[in-house]
Amino acid sequence: MATIRDVAKRAGVSAGTVSNVLNRPSYVGAETRRRVLEVIAELEFEPSKSAQQFRPGRERTLGLAVAEMHSPFFVDVALAADAEAKRLGMGVVLVLAEDSRREEHNLDLLVQQRVHGIIITPVDEVNPRLEQLTEQGIPIVYVDRISGNRPCCWVTTDDATGGRLAGEHLLERGHRRLAFVGGGGFSPHVERRFTGFRDAVDRKAESVRRIETDDWRFDDGVAAARTIVDLPIDERPTAVMCANDLVAVGLVQALWSSGIRVPDDIAIVGFDDLEWARASMVPLSSVHQKRHELGQLAVQMLVDEITNPDEHVHRHVILQPELAVRASSAAPFSH
Repeated sequence: MATIRDVAKRAGVSAGTVSNVLNRPSYVGAETRRRVLEVIAELEFEPSKSAQQFRPGRERTLGLAVAEMHSPFFVDVALAADAEAKRLGMGVVLVLAEDSRREEHNLDLLVQQRVHGIIITPVDEVNPRLEQLTEQGIPIVYVDRISGNRPCCWVTTDDATGGRLAGEHLLERGHRRLAFVGGGGFSPHVERRFTGFRDAVDRKAESVRRIETDDWRFDDGVAAARTIVDLPIDERPTAVMCANDLVAVGLVQALWSSGIRVPDDIAIVGFDDLEWARASMVPLSSVHQKRHELGQLAVQMLVDEITNPDEHVHRHVILQPELAVRASSAAPFSH
């Protein structure tokens, strides 16, 4: 049975163009439309029922599938995407994934809502439903959570560079007993951040300890503080990089409650540089992710694929982070 990719290859166009011919013919030039229809007839291609549901409404609408909303990082990405869509005259339908089953359900819901394309921060980037949507010709742009080569656009942050920036900064401040708080089992992002951090400090550090966590929430930082407090004083790290700002804030508060001062006794660096990082009880140094740019670029990529399917070229963008230094790690260490 022929697929939409077979039709696209034979006609010399993209899968998105074939989808437009079937569902949005006014978007495609007459000659291209004629050529695609001829190939469809020649290959006896029959669109799936779900693909046939993918039709435009009166207003162009984008789907936004977000993996988690408890994290301010994803909230900021979603708000930036919505603002950019509004600027371009498009609506946004937002759904929350939470787990793989819910993700599949809500992706199907977006198709039923006749969105023109989908932006996703996937719970499971190898979910076969995502591949099926691509096969149906539905444009998809991945944000933040993506690896490998895919026939789609994606935009993410260079996590390893962020980890390296934090490690180099702490070394420059004189720290040699270092730790990283965050478990990689639930997120490849955390693993890449740790890898960059470890590679930066390995040669000069006296010790590099990793404190595993179950997730990257406030309570995980509190739990990590208990681990640090239980260590002998001469084995405690003097500086810590955290997987994200939520963990870092939990760590700062729990350490202070235990009588350990930040940054006098332990310096701390987070990751994300959320708006309230500077308003923490100790203004938090953090690796700055360009989360607003992540959302804006995702919308721009998707709109280009929807409106210019013949000329569209998939883009893979890796944004470079920066380090925002504040009180939690700014002072030189001289103990």
